[in-house]
Amino acid sequence: MNIFPLPIPDELELQLQALADQKQRPFKDLAIEAIRQYVAIEQLRGIRRRLVPYARAQGFLTDEDVFREIS
Repeated sequence: MNIFPLPIPDELELQLQALADQKQRPFKDLAIEAIRQYVAIEQLRGIRRRLVPYARAQGFLTDEDVFREIS
């Protein structure tokens, strides 16, 4: 399945093209990278939402609690 070309708002396209020019990378590569990062972040957020109840049950109430335990 390939959804490109993907219609995006003109302003966002201009910003992405400027970034592509600055980084000397193809526009499409940056768009794919941005989508890949967004998907990864959303997957991690989903994992976190599912794990938080288990962590709280074990006394991990904050990120600092976790960092303190693993440090």
